[in-house]
Amino acid sequence: MNFRFLFLALITFILNLNCNAQTIPLYVGTYTDGDSEGIYKLDFNTKTGELGKIELALKINNPSFISYTPNKKNIYAVGEGTISAINALKVNTDGSLTILNTVTSNGKGPCHVSVNEKGNKAVVSNYGGGNVSVYNLNNDGSLNEAFQVFDHNTENQKARAHSAQFYKDDLFVSDLGRNAIYQYNLKNENYQLKSEAIVEMKGNPGPRHFALTKYGQYIYIINEYGGSITSVKRTADGFKKIDEDSTLDAGYTGNNSCADIHLSKDERFLYGSNRGENSIAVFERNKETGTIYKIQNISVHGDWPRNFTLDPSGKFLLVANQKSNNISVFRIHSKNGTLSFIYDVKVHTPVCLLF
Repeated sequence: MNFRFLFLALITFILNLNCNAQTIPLYVGTYTDGDSEGIYKLDFNTKTGELGKIELALKINNPSFISYTPNKKNIYAVGEGTISAINALKVNTDGSLTILNTVTSNGKGPCHVSVNEKGNKAVVSNYGGGNVSVYNLNNDGSLNEAFQVFDHNTENQKARAHSAQFYKDDLFVSDLGRNAIYQYNLKNENYQLKSEAIVEMKGNPGPRHFALTKYGQYIYIINEYGGSITSVKRTADGFKKIDEDSTLDAGYTGNNSCADIHLSKDERFLYGSNRGENSIAVFERNKETGTIYKIQNISVHGDWPRNFTLDPSGKFLLVANQKSNNISVFRIHSKNGTLSFIYDVKVHTPVCLLF
């Protein structure tokens, strides 16, 4: 018996197992008014940062934002356009997606969806309708009709609900039109408004997306119109603003619309995207005070970075560049949080990335 041959075969088998363990799926939400057909899947190597071949996971209309359940068995996709829908999807063993059911979003322009930690509720933000819809999820991941719809419109002010997130029994909603972050509390299985504006947003900054720290002590709000991040701290009496920082390079004078925001896993660094400057702004975060300090503005190597994400390993950051039809991959420096561009891949109108 050739023991050397058997030994080499065993080593190759182990290496292949390790390689497979490093590969995870990346789902890409898109707009389908051009060459795109729906949600795409690419395999991502968390050791090398390499993206594999692109495959159509599901043909579906305008899945411009997608979100997982905590157990990764289901994905929820908004459907912008004439239907204004929210779709419940099953993740199949081969990585493809199957529609479980579709229900109305109860408003025009659904642009964001998120799921709570228990995986039994979802919330959809309707930008055009200026409202948010809250849903109970069934055991198989399918959606019930919304059990609550919150309309932020008034006679004098048009609401633009842009994102919403659960935190334990709280629901926070970012309203770009009314320049406010709303807070709802869960009481007797229903959400009740606790604060119509957790902090005062002066001028017209346009709060779009926000990131919460793990224990909910701090909220970081990226402002679409203001080109800034508002830092907010939870106190015994509610919330207070502790910081306001520009996302733009000091020398940039062109138009800009901020889009997305994310914290690093260790919460030492904060990242925000600039559409116009076409950059990612990198901030170092003081974990004691919650304040942030900008340390980098780096080109996204594309046009109009609508959404970006950090991979589960925390080693890479990927950017969806809507207008230039590409996804850019960056390596994250483990010590200082700064980014280094590696490469990009072509994908039609990418607008949301989901690991």
